[in-house]
Amino acid sequence: MIASRLINEDILALNTHDDIEEARNRMDEYSVTHFPVVDDDLFIGIISESDIDDLENQELILQRNILRFDNYYVNESQYVFDVLKLASNQKLSIIPVVDTDGRYIGSITQRDIISFFSESMSVDYPGGVFILEVSINDYSLTEIANIVETNDAKVLSAHIVSKVNSAKIDVIIKVSKIDLGSILQTLERYGYKIVASFQENVDYEELKDNYDSLINYLRI
Repeated sequence: MIASRLINEDILALNTHDDIEEARNRMDEYSVTHFPVVDDDLFIGIISESDIDDLENQELILQRNILRFDNYYVNESQYVFDVLKLASNQKLSIIPVVDTDGRYIGSITQRDIISFFSESMSVDYPGGVFILEVSINDYSLTEIANIVETNDAKVLSAHIVSKVNSAKIDVIIKVSKIDLGSILQTLERYGYKIVASFQENVDYEELKDNYDSLINYLRI
């Protein structure tokens, strides 16, 4: 999945002729703490809630001599894990997407990222998630699936996250069983290293907690 497929089309960027009050209203409207700014559709950067909170005059317009513009964005063709990595590393609530000419084409919110992972990891189905760290040469989804099935469960989804300068990968598995005890015990007997495990839930707030847990455990 590439960034352009995750764009929230409802989010229109702020312009350099908008004022601080408008910026604050937009952040409140979309429940975010950052917002993209453009000048004639060209992406200028993003501003943060903490920066505008320091300004008393709400009529000031969005200019570089007043505010800091951080140059955080993804290209429209970058993969979803690049979006996830940028959001995690810079603690962004919104990620601007630009084309090859630097023109703003839309934004992706944290909620959009969570929704994508909830769909791709079969969150609508009850079950649990565990993360394994394995050598790329030893990875076998067939073996993992067989272990899961011997414990009366099915693999609902599987994702691989590579590690920079490492022969290890993280394998994220969603299964159709909430109680993961027997599955994890069997995996350990087979020599698998279990990095994390938790139950999936369709409630947004709990899903957000699981999203944050994934960020921490994937260490990206």
